[in-house]
Amino acid sequence: MKALILSGGEGTRLRPITHTSAKQLIPVANKPILFYAIEAVKDAGISDIGIIVGETKDEVKKAVGNGDRWGVRIEYIEQEAPLGLAHAVKIAQTFLGDDSFVMFLGDNLIKDGISSLVEEFRNGKANAQILLSEVKNPELFGVAKLENGKVVQLIEKPKNPPSNYALVGVYMFDANIFEAVNSIKPSWRNELEITDAIQYLVERGYDVKPHIIDGWWKDTGKLEDLLEANRIILEDLESRCEGTVDEESCLTGRISLAKGARIISSNIRGPAIIGENTVIENSYVGPFTSIYYGVLIKNSEIQHSIVLENSTISDVPRIEESLVGKGVEISKDDLKPRAYRLMLGDNSKISLM
Repeated sequence: MKALILSGGEGTRLRPITHTSAKQLIPVANKPILFYAIEAVKDAGISDIGIIVGETKDEVKKAVGNGDRWGVRIEYIEQEAPLGLAHAVKIAQTFLGDDSFVMFLGDNLIKDGISSLVEEFRNGKANAQILLSEVKNPELFGVAKLENGKVVQLIEKPKNPPSNYALVGVYMFDANIFEAVNSIKPSWRNELEITDAIQYLVERGYDVKPHIIDGWWKDTGKLEDLLEANRIILEDLESRCEGTVDEESCLTGRISLAKGARIISSNIRGPAIIGENTVIENSYVGPFTSIYYGVLIKNSEIQHSIVLENSTISDVPRIEESLVGKGVEISKDDLKPRAYRLMLGDNSKISLM
């Protein structure tokens, strides 16, 4: 069995961060989201992985490499444009061959992994297995309609959802899926939809098995979902201290302090994770906060946030529920007249208090 991980989306809902970075490489608890997918696949006993890449292919290849760090083999498959999930399957046919495979969307997180689900598919006789989760806003997802426990209809982002069962971003297929992806036509979005491909299988009598998951799952395509994923992962954080903490600092709760990190006259409340060579000075870092490597936080307060590498936050009274990109500088001065000075990218969101 092989795996196909998708890492080619544009991440429009996380702009401006994704104008310059792959959304799948945004860190959750200081680990790129894409790495969680690779680890889940590896833990399920799959070592042959194809990764679909797009415009951010160079960044993804540099971060992931050939798979040696996980003990897997990784092959990159380039998609010229985001033409749909079924299109990704179609262009991966040479890599996948006649093997069954799991398709994992690289910006999705399933806390409990997929090992039992893959084993269930391996031991069964289904041609496809789809994972479903009950959601409050099914119109934002691919949706499945079930009758007597069987899949009868799938619709991509319907205006009037036939159910509240959303397709989770993990699918399992045998080689019959290629008949489907090579037969369907582009949708109104000019994409080959995986829902249309699965519907093709259903209508032709192939066995499509639904599996409703009751564990935690998150599509991290939006800021609030990314922060919630960060919170959930940090809840299981194990404390470690490879950095230095001076006598004037106070650390409470579960805190992971990486090599070279320094805590100076500061208060850290966990769960929180501090990356390599990050300096926290005369500051407060609150719960559910992930600070990546090379960051400086001075005379500031921050909680329930994610800060990417090499950023600086100084003299800022309070930051909450925020995502701070790479190499960002946030500061406050007391010059008068007082005014905000901003340089914001397209589709930025900012709240001033």
